[in-house]
Amino acid sequence: MSALERIKNHFIDSIATKQAALECLPEVIAKAGALMTSALLNGNKIMSCGNGGSAADAQHFSAELLNRFERERPSLPGIALTTDASTLTSIANDYCYEEVFAKQVRALGQQGDVLLAISTSGNSPSIVAAVKAAHDRGVPVVALTGRDGGVLASHLSDTDIEIRVPAQKTTRIQETHIVVIHCLCDYMDEQLFNS
Repeated sequence: MSALERIKNHFIDSIATKQAALECLPEVIAKAGALMTSALLNGNKIMSCGNGGSAADAQHFSAELLNRFERERPSLPGIALTTDASTLTSIANDYCYEEVFAKQVRALGQQGDVLLAISTSGNSPSIVAAVKAAHDRGVPVVALTGRDGGVLASHLSDTDIEIRVPAQKTTRIQETHIVVIHCLCDYMDEQLFNS
């Protein structure tokens, strides 16, 4: 297969994954958007976490809240738990990496906040630990996953929302997670600022 064919196949596969997501995710995305909007209207915040590419997605989401998405509007309270190198490394060094987000959720999470937990496989121990910590703090979870939802899916409660991308390949799941994040941001902006 030529380099051009490989490039074209990436686009074809990405489009197919998004088409499959279009068939099954809009209602659950709207449900998650409503949960997040309600938290913000009640004076709460949205925390986000993930590892690797999902850490970048968590930061991307937080930046869209704190700065703006596509319209001029007041800043919204969001915290990416992936950004404080001193906190992350001290927790990983003094305890274990699995606790890097959970300890932050226990310290910062308040009842009525929301945790956006991102894991393409659903098998990240640090994300599962963060979800357990969120439950301990009365914080509902929106989980962005893929494949079969992994271990994370079995740790979600009835009040949590899983947005599971119908794909197996990490790259396709990550690409679709960005679309989902943009949908959530647009949903909140429309609900909060559409005058």
